[in-house]
Amino acid sequence: MEINLSVCKEIIDFRIDASTYTKEYVRTDKLLKKLQAKTINDNMTDIQNFGAYSLCSYINFVDDGIPFLMTQNVRHNYIDWNNIRYVDEASHKMLYKSHCSENQVLVTMAGEYLGRVAVYNKDFICSSNQAIAKVTLKDGISPYYFSTYLNSKYGQNQINRFKTITGQPNINMSLIKALMIPDASKTLSDKIESIVISANDSRQKAMELFSEAEKNFIQILSFDTFTDPKEVSTVKRFSESFGISGRIDAEYYQSKYDDLFNRLKAFNCKKLKKIVDIKKSIEPGSEFYVDDGIPFVRVSDIDKFGISEPPIRLPNDIEKNVQLLFPKKNTILLTKDGSCGIAYKMKEDSEVITSSAILHLTVKDVNEILPDYLVLVINSSIVRLQAERDAGGSIIQHWKPSEIGEVLIPIIDIQMQKELVAQIQEAFVLLKESDIKLKKAINIVEKAIEQSKPGAIEFFDLIE
Repeated sequence: MEINLSVCKEIIDFRIDASTYTKEYVRTDKLLKKLQAKTINDNMTDIQNFGAYSLCSYINFVDDGIPFLMTQNVRHNYIDWNNIRYVDEASHKMLYKSHCSENQVLVTMAGEYLGRVAVYNKDFICSSNQAIAKVTLKDGISPYYFSTYLNSKYGQNQINRFKTITGQPNINMSLIKALMIPDASKTLSDKIESIVISANDSRQKAMELFSEAEKNFIQILSFDTFTDPKEVSTVKRFSESFGISGRIDAEYYQSKYDDLFNRLKAFNCKKLKKIVDIKKSIEPGSEFYVDDGIPFVRVSDIDKFGISEPPIRLPNDIEKNVQLLFPKKNTILLTKDGSCGIAYKMKEDSEVITSSAILHLTVKDVNEILPDYLVLVINSSIVRLQAERDAGGSIIQHWKPSEIGEVLIPIIDIQMQKELVAQIQEAFVLLKESDIKLKKAINIVEKAIEQSKPGAIEFFDLIE
């Protein structure tokens, strides 16, 4: 496609790189201009983020304090309140520019999570990190329509078009302000808001069920009385430490790990390698990334509740028998690098390729241990502490497959496993309902954009 220089000059930061002018991006630009879409700057009263990066070194993270949102907590149209970090009161006050308040729209600005948008729907104020922009809208503009639009292909096309890639992808606030958003009729805004709120309610109920199942599991093992001691290390003789493990880092020998393994002795435990078959995937490298192909799932795309739509694709001929790399139903995906110890069970066969940082586990005997129960155990504090001990001592956590195979898994009565699994499966039903609703909201917005005439885009119901 040929583009005139005058067109390049219309871009706010005068971009001449070819990737800025793909057919899809240019089509989106023309369509939004035809609809007389306004910029985000016209729709907001304020936009702020963290402020100076130099403040990062003064943040004091604590075990229990004021929630501090990271970019990975912001998802497409919802906020993930699992694995939240906390800061103390002094840090929270210092970061006044990063405070999030109800009905603000959060936009991630950098890194592998760039371009995720969600409404902050809590009635308390928390802090957020430097790569999250907080958009405060004018009265009468629905933040839920706003976030749904930015998560649609028309919002994402603009974000991906304007992002810059130096050390990592990023988009600055001046470019966020320049993103175009078409006005929506009140009927459409109200419909989108109702769907997204309902989806988030379903997700919240699912989280409560997950929490209840985890709590019940911990109580079955009487681990609800387990607390992490505050001391950093304990005294060990050479024969008790390096002579056995080959590790000399003090953190490896914290007494909380001794307490964990002493408690596990009271239960029927097996090493993970005795319970599952473990396979690795591939790591092709960024030179193989393509725009259209097989979805490539990385650690950043997975959590214990599911897999996000991967932004990266691999060629269909990346491997000779590429179908052998696709995870099957009931395969457990386990992260071993970066965010170690996250497990998710595939609900169905899927034509995706996972990175080598994600292992594939297959349960050998489902009459002894149910896959959903094993996922529950792996995601619990019992395995988290084992992963923390093994993968510690480096800047980027790396959990070796040989160490993963040695992880101790408590095996409880199969009937108790089934009762826990029933709660988990009920939660996943609610999560699926939530995902369907969020996708429906995006489909409605995209359909409205494609069928409306200039002016406020209208609501078009979807054919179910």
